[in-house]
Amino acid sequence: MAYSNYSTLNRKQDLRGGYMLCFLDDGTGMDPNEATHVIQFGKSSKRTPDSTHIGQYGNGLKSGSMRIGKDFILFTKKDNTLSCLFLSRTFHEEEGLDEVIVPLPTWELLTRQPITGDPEKFAVETELIYKYSPFKNEQQLMEQFNKIEGTLVIIYNLKLMDTREPELDVETDHQDILMAGTPSEGVKPERRSFRAYAAVLYIDPRMRIFIQGHKVRTKRLSCCLYKPRVYKYTSTRFKTRAEQEVKKADHLAKLAEEKAREAESKSLSLETKLGDDMSRESRVILRKAQEGAMMLRREAEVKKKIQESKQKALKDPKELSFIFGVNIEQRDLDGMFVYNCSRLIKMYEKTGPQLEGGMACGGVVGVVDVPYLVLEPTHNKQDFADAKEYRHLLRAMGEHLAQYWKDSNIAQKGIVKFWDEFGYLSASWSSLPSPEQRYKRRRAMEIPLTIQCDKCLKWRTLPFQMDAVDKRYPDSWVCLMNPDSTQDRCDAAEQKQNLPCGVLKKDRQTAEDKQKELTEKIRQQQEKLEALQKTSTIRSAADVKKLPLDVSMRPINESSSQRVSRPRSPPLPALLKNAPSQPPALNRKPTNSPRPTTRPAAPSPAPRVDQSRAAAKQSPAPAKPAPKTPAKVPVKPTPSSRTSRVSVLCFKLSFIKSYGIYKGLLVEVRVNKEWFTGKVVAVETSKQSVRWKVKFDYVPRSTPKDRWVFKGSEGVRLMRPPSPLSQTPDTQQGEGTEKGNPPMEPDTTQPGTSREVTDNLVTMMSHNCWISASNSLFSKGMSYMTAEELVTFPMSKVCVCI
Repeated sequence: MAYSNYSTLNRKQDLRGGYMLCFLDDGTGMDPNEATHVIQFGKSSKRTPDSTHIGQYGNGLKSGSMRIGKDFILFTKKDNTLSCLFLSRTFHEEEGLDEVIVPLPTWELLTRQPITGDPEKFAVETELIYKYSPFKNEQQLMEQFNKIEGTLVIIYNLKLMDTREPELDVETDHQDILMAGTPSEGVKPERRSFRAYAAVLYIDPRMRIFIQGHKVRTKRLSCCLYKPRVYKYTSTRFKTRAEQEVKKADHLAKLAEEKAREAESKSLSLETKLGDDMSRESRVILRKAQEGAMMLRREAEVKKKIQESKQKALKDPKELSFIFGVNIEQRDLDGMFVYNCSRLIKMYEKTGPQLEGGMACGGVVGVVDVPYLVLEPTHNKQDFADAKEYRHLLRAMGEHLAQYWKDSNIAQKGIVKFWDEFGYLSASWSSLPSPEQRYKRRRAMEIPLTIQCDKCLKWRTLPFQMDAVDKRYPDSWVCLMNPDSTQDRCDAAEQKQNLPCGVLKKDRQTAEDKQKELTEKIRQQQEKLEALQKTSTIRSAADVKKLPLDVSMRPINESSSQRVSRPRSPPLPALLKNAPSQPPALNRKPTNSPRPTTRPAAPSPAPRVDQSRAAAKQSPAPAKPAPKTPAKVPVKPTPSSRTSRVSVLCFKLSFIKSYGIYKGLLVEVRVNKEWFTGKVVAVETSKQSVRWKVKFDYVPRSTPKDRWVFKGSEGVRLMRPPSPLSQTPDTQQGEGTEKGNPPMEPDTTQPGTSREVTDNLVTMMSHNCWISASNSLFSKGMSYMTAEELVTFPMSKVCVCI
């Protein structure tokens, strides 16, 4: 029999929310005793060690329905009985009850007569239902029984948001139930749409699901992926659930042993008490006691064996099957789908290379079904109880994901080229594929359509047909419509999906490889040591500030000989170019120099500098040169020392502008004939070259996570930044694209100084530099010059205030 789940709604404007949610399961239903178990918290008939069913906590209906609304009523029929269960918070609140009262009246199916031993209790229960439910008399109740086969749950008085609207939106899409409110950017469809969520809720759907009267096209994820591959994984790490079962079995075995010993003790005591009494009644009593003791002993032995087998199985490895494939229909919907007992628990979980944010493993979907003995889900089926073991599972899936990516050969052929073949022409990762017919056919050729028969619920794979690419198949599709003659009957066996099996190849280093790696590390350390002896590593602007200003204290003739090789300053402005070289002393008043209307609050240091200059002019020339001795003698700042300090300051400025911005650049580095993406994390400079330290996003285990490379070498190239909507940079810029593709985004990774760095440099120069006295504008402090004037002003006219 084909079981169906229906989710519909009935309009009731007098109820809170304006409608009722109806969930129908057309299964076998429940009798009155089974319906009683529904309201018992923790009651479940599926809680067995080897159970493969979900719903082992016994509180799903109660907690789930009370989360959506305040009240629910259940109709069920089985055999010759009709049962109605009513659980209402409204009833308890208005009556002021402290204990839970759940009416459960029952009728006979044919005669519709009450089945009860207490007519008064039955009357009270039905009156409560008529008063607090949407059904006001017995006729309305019987109409619900006439409509159903199995079990019907109706939830009403729905929860409201702050806007006084229901949390569930049933108006936007009349074939779906959506989460109300504006969806967040980038939210997955399964997190907002009930139809999309129900389509992937089960790993191997064997039921029909209807939402608002329209059938849900369920999916088997393994049949919806490009080049699926399965990997077997075994591990002994999943012990938490097994240890709980061992403790439980040990406890039950001890209880059974105590009961058996107690029964044997009573039997021996009774035998001693009877003594030589061989009457018939005595023999019957003794025989019953002995048989009871024997039964309890056998039960204790069975439970002891169960405990031993579970204890032994605790060390046995658990085997799981990881299925990986590429989602070429919508590549941004990637990640791991983790099921428990065929029911979806976690979806779109990123792991392994997907956490790096690059294009490696982008678009790959992983599927795994975890049995109950390996991982136990939480009661709401949205997470796993043991977070540590779940993280271990994700790490294992990440390792196998990297192996699948290597086996698929997508990176070797070119990632951009691969996605171009299927119509992904935009640089934005989240963009949909091209709707052109040729790309639709290309995708349809790679993934055959798998559809479920509406009658027998078997899955059929349809052969590819060129004219059926955009065909919309009816919801009532049956095997008879299958163009494959071998699968056009419901009695034909379902074909199993043949998936190629992959093997995780762990990198095992030989002694020679280890020696090579050690030699390479030694060589790298030697290079670093040599570089440190020549230059200092600059990692940030803070390191530049640590450079001493008086690094260069060479004689004037030596510094002047090297000044020829320095780059020339920009042309002088007309105002400065035509100014006299030596202004008169009377013009040194601050009032004669042009000032901006807004003056800074801090006093100008100009008088101090002028006084020092005047003192320097009045002092006589030294009679002999300074003695060449290493003793520390305080030296007055001379023009040569000021010039050297200015040169160091200019070195700071040029270094920040030239090298400081390289940190954080996205680049590609060729390693072993393959290109890997990475980011510059450090810069080293020397007279001959500039070296970058690149940290890779993802590389195989045999390759180091970072590497020093020379800027501008053949094995290094800049990488264009990702789109604002994407977190995965393009790693295949060198690959040619097909004719007709839209132009790619311009490369914006060229070095450039940020506005914040420029402002800091202008402030530093304004507070510490003054125009030399040889310029007519010497009285104008640099603190009053704009950034544009500072850029065009020659550094030879600048003095540093120490």
